[in-house]
Amino acid sequence: MAILPLSATATKLAALRNVSDSFETTERMPVLFLGHGNPMNAIEDNIFTRGFQEIAKTLPTPNAILCISAHWETKGTYVTAMPQPRTIHDFGGFPQELFDVQYPAPGSPELAKVAAELVRSTSVQLTNDWGLDHGCWTVIKFLYPQANIPVVEMSIDYTQGPAYHYALAQELKALRRKGVLIIGSGNTVHNLRKVAWSKLNEVGFAYEWAELANEKIKQLILSGNHQDLIAYEKQGTAFQLAIPTPEHYVPLLYTLGLQEKDEVPTLFNDALIGGSLNMLSVKIDKA
Repeated sequence: MAILPLSATATKLAALRNVSDSFETTERMPVLFLGHGNPMNAIEDNIFTRGFQEIAKTLPTPNAILCISAHWETKGTYVTAMPQPRTIHDFGGFPQELFDVQYPAPGSPELAKVAAELVRSTSVQLTNDWGLDHGCWTVIKFLYPQANIPVVEMSIDYTQGPAYHYALAQELKALRRKGVLIIGSGNTVHNLRKVAWSKLNEVGFAYEWAELANEKIKQLILSGNHQDLIAYEKQGTAFQLAIPTPEHYVPLLYTLGLQEKDEVPTLFNDALIGGSLNMLSVKIDKA
């Protein structure tokens, strides 16, 4: 393990003290990766939304939530620091009923500051210019429908590769013992160009390459082979089709980067839809 310079060590210790001052110590929180899929899930009752509701029953009540969403890409890394983040409807062509949904969870400027200070590998900037995008609120609303848990989003730096994001996640581990539920939100198989839109609601319909990629991803998650998941671009044609762009896949790497040695992954909502999309979700917790 690399030895931090004295100044960096002092800053790290100060950040950990800030965690202690801002949040009470708790048992280590689980970590989630949630396949968010179609925004219409937010107003539907289906096997996926019921899956979110069921997993919520297994979670301790968090002090706050830190969400890494596929739908907030930036140059550099940012965290939302406003006391009351807005609900962002970052999509088009859906019924007005979906645009009418609000998720008025409070923010947490304290968590934003602590998260930024914990990360030493890069400069994390605080911002009031975002809010809660649909990668975040459309799934968290099923975990905490009363919107009473503070939520902070962390952006994905699109200039960086998968190993960078995996390593950045590891710097956030201290938050788990301060009651912070960390959630990555994306999709492990996500190729919109190849979606069979007429079969979008047909659960289980999948192209062969999507099934192959899904099975390999699950095998690697369950076996703890994070290195091959980080090097997803080297895993063959099925992976290249399943992950044509990285933004929906990278949140999984944040979740896996937070896994500790005595923890195991549990898979849920594992279903392919529309030929080229998967709702696979993961909970990581003690064995």
